[in-house]
Amino acid sequence: MNSISTENISQEEFNVLGMTCAACAVSVESMLKSQKGVEDAQVNLMNKSVKISYDTQEASPESFKKILQKIGYELRLEEEASQDNAQDFAAKELKTLQNKTIIALVLGFLVMGFSMLWGHGWAYSKEISLVLSLPVLFWAGRGFFTKAFKQIRYLQMGMDTLVALSTGIAFVFSLFNTFFPAFWLNQGLVPHVYYESAVMIIAFVLLGKYLEERAKNQGNTAIRQLMDLQPKQVRVIRNGEEMEVSLGEVQEADRVQVRPGERIPVDGLVIKGNSSVDESTLTGEPLPVEKERKSQVFAGTMNQDGVLLILAKGVGEMTRLGQIIQTVREAQNSKAPIQKKVDAIAAVFVPIVLALALLTLVLWLSIGGWGMFHQALLATVSVLVIACPCALGLATPTALTVGIGRAAELGVLIKNAEHLETFAQIDMLLLDKTGTITEGRPSVSQFYWESEASQSTCKSALYALEQKSEHPLAQAVCKHLADAASLDKKIDLENFKNYAGKGVQAVWHGKTYKVGKADWVLEPQTDVSDRLQTHIKNLQQQANTLVYFADAKRLLAVIALEDSLKPEAKESIKALQKAGLEVAILSGDRQEAVAQIAQEIGVTEFKGDLLPSDKSRWLKKYQSEGKKVGMVGDGVNDAEALALAEVSIAMGQGTDVAMEVSGITLVHSKMSDLLLAYRLSRLTQTRIYQNLFWAFIYNLVCLPIAAGILYPLNGFLLDPMLAGAAMAMSSVSVVSNSIRLKWQRIG
Repeated sequence: MNSISTENISQEEFNVLGMTCAACAVSVESMLKSQKGVEDAQVNLMNKSVKISYDTQEASPESFKKILQKIGYELRLEEEASQDNAQDFAAKELKTLQNKTIIALVLGFLVMGFSMLWGHGWAYSKEISLVLSLPVLFWAGRGFFTKAFKQIRYLQMGMDTLVALSTGIAFVFSLFNTFFPAFWLNQGLVPHVYYESAVMIIAFVLLGKYLEERAKNQGNTAIRQLMDLQPKQVRVIRNGEEMEVSLGEVQEADRVQVRPGERIPVDGLVIKGNSSVDESTLTGEPLPVEKERKSQVFAGTMNQDGVLLILAKGVGEMTRLGQIIQTVREAQNSKAPIQKKVDAIAAVFVPIVLALALLTLVLWLSIGGWGMFHQALLATVSVLVIACPCALGLATPTALTVGIGRAAELGVLIKNAEHLETFAQIDMLLLDKTGTITEGRPSVSQFYWESEASQSTCKSALYALEQKSEHPLAQAVCKHLADAASLDKKIDLENFKNYAGKGVQAVWHGKTYKVGKADWVLEPQTDVSDRLQTHIKNLQQQANTLVYFADAKRLLAVIALEDSLKPEAKESIKALQKAGLEVAILSGDRQEAVAQIAQEIGVTEFKGDLLPSDKSRWLKKYQSEGKKVGMVGDGVNDAEALALAEVSIAMGQGTDVAMEVSGITLVHSKMSDLLLAYRLSRLTQTRIYQNLFWAFIYNLVCLPIAAGILYPLNGFLLDPMLAGAAMAMSSVSVVSNSIRLKWQRIG
């Protein structure tokens, strides 16, 4: 790794053409990492892309393109072009591959036919087979040879090396025997030719690649579906004139007009018009939301029945939808821990196969002499062909890409592959209460003031304090007070402070006011009237959440709030427990309120009255017992614990801080989505293990058979054509197994 300055670090993603196997990915990464100024490079084989972190003063995309061209890969600099262009290019590549595959198969079967005629003594079958083989090897299969040649110059090897070497040996040997058959005839040996093997190996490998690419395109639709939520053309009003521009040309502060039935292209504020907007793509809520002047709207949502004029506040990647797309893309480009181990194996896989092929040739000739040269050559070619680094390289990224994409479709955003892999391995799940298990939309059920005088003089201060707080309880108090008589909503507070997990405090007219939890608001010198003491005593017998409001001398009010349980919470938690997870509740709310919720949903372990540091302390305690712990929360007071958990999950309707530190976000804030995310992580892990098992078992079983281990027992020697077909189908089977995730029922 190069030592570089972090001041000018840029991170960009590029499409790379020509990568087919794990060894290719390792070659691309190692070549890029060896360049001056490159901090890191990560290949996504499924997406055929590479994410590069580099110092802009010492490296450039143009230099990356040149170095990859030297080893046979093409880095596309058109990343700034539209996604549509990238999709069109991919479609053309697939069509070209399809044409090459069809021609290779047709010519291949013709060559097989002529090889049979040669066996029956037809004089010109060898020469015709040679002519028919040339287009297959040097047009359809040209890429294998050019890439193998370029790679070997830099001591890089991949699947192309194996295909080029095996087919090249078969073709050159056949070419020699076609024109110089006397060399073998003089030694009493038959001058066999293997044009059909060389041609059919390439045909089958191309067929496998074609089926593989088609399967990848079917499995990796999440980004395309999200992109389709954005309109291609946008109607903007500039200098009083209405005009249509492409989405990429829309700028912040543009005025955008959206008609009924059109998707909203930007995040912004309505400045004119009224309408209903379907926001289900972002929130999961099926009912449309009414929008009027000053209402906030989001890109990707559907305008239903009115014309809206919108002031653009966020465009492109700066919209909420754009950030979701970017999160999914980055997650699909990330590597799970298990993939790093596979990469280490892939780095030495091809050299090991080459060594095994050479050993096969030597053993056959040592044991059988020149009389067994025919069998030795077939076995050597079969070993080179049947070894499949593709299945090994695709085993993990295909499953992760499909899994992360499926999660996004279900409303679960996963920041990187490690979180998806780790989620499947946790033993315990810790849940916040308010906004996680409950709706997070509490309402005031009872409100008691110390006196009418306190109510009339201090309610404006209470309203102003709670208005500055982000806590759901504060919003409920504001909503309750909003219509109160003689409420001044514009008072100025001084020295406002937010104490996470405790409450908020500010100064008004020289007095300090506090609102929050009892043990923080009520100090030893705080006077509590008999009237409020009686109310507090009664309220503590109930499951309500209590909020206290006081100045420096006395308690001014006590507020009781209730919050309803999310409708799917009980069943989801039961299902998680049934799956083997230990579930506990960690809440800053009163112990009595937490106990009632815990009893209602069937959770036996719960803690209330916790500060953020207390939640972290309990989480560390569980971890010290050897448990892998996941944390689910939605507020600022959960951020510390979320950052410490093995897997952190935030509710999408929670605070930005919680979502920032979390690895997984439940966009719709549903507990049922938490269950779906866990099940999907388990299914994805299962697919990864199945793929790796198949990839390793395939190579372990097939390599000895290809080398001829069965020949002494029953005379069976694997034909190189069948070896090529087996290699092609092994990678297709891995991709197909991963794609089952796309249609599999999760919940």
